[in-house]
Amino acid sequence: MTRVTTTTPDLWHHYGRARAAQDLAVPGSFRWAWDQQDGPGPEVLGDLTGKTVADLGAGAARHAAHLAVHHAPNRIDAVDASPAQHSMATALYADLAPRLHLVQADAVAHLRANPGAYDVLYSHFGAVDFTDPRELLPAAAEALRPAGRLVFSTLAHYLSGKPAQPDVTAAEVPAKTPEGESATMYRWVLQEHVWTKILDQAGFTDIRVEELPAGAGPRPAATLLGTAERPAP
Repeated sequence: MTRVTTTTPDLWHHYGRARAAQDLAVPGSFRWAWDQQDGPGPEVLGDLTGKTVADLGAGAARHAAHLAVHHAPNRIDAVDASPAQHSMATALYADLAPRLHLVQADAVAHLRANPGAYDVLYSHFGAVDFTDPRELLPAAAEALRPAGRLVFSTLAHYLSGKPAQPDVTAAEVPAKTPEGESATMYRWVLQEHVWTKILDQAGFTDIRVEELPAGAGPRPAATLLGTAERPAP
């Protein structure tokens, strides 16, 4: 009998491809807001000098590349499960090794495999948006060193303007397979108090979730900026 092996299609295959072909530069700035124009920047992460950092859901690793070049971490792991995104990141920024380390892996699996490995973890509309937070956040807490810091930006409401969810419920988001067929992925768009509750349940302390106002772009959206710490002994 022949065994048929199926693989999950890469639903991020098409994302950012046009930009990657034209924009090869390391970004000169890093902003947390949805429009990436205003509001706080890398200072929210704290002093990264000599620190070990991971970008969860790094995509083409543009933010990770900025931090590697401009903020002197010991190492930053740009973690993304998508083969296409990992390939684009490699084409763009492989020359920034060893300070920038490009990792193709599921974020939860990577964090569980590296307990106590990181000083700082962050997600810029990345894995925190597209992974069940009841799995990701406890794994993140375990992967941080004592007093380590988690920072993430996520949507404060749906892009349609619909309010965020009052509980831990994912929304279906349309996507495309590499062949262009319609598919579905899931995104967690949650209210502030929900993020605060599940961060607390995951073992974090010093939890803060603030709203950054929407800009004036073509799809304006307010941002939630969350910060939390793994307790020190």
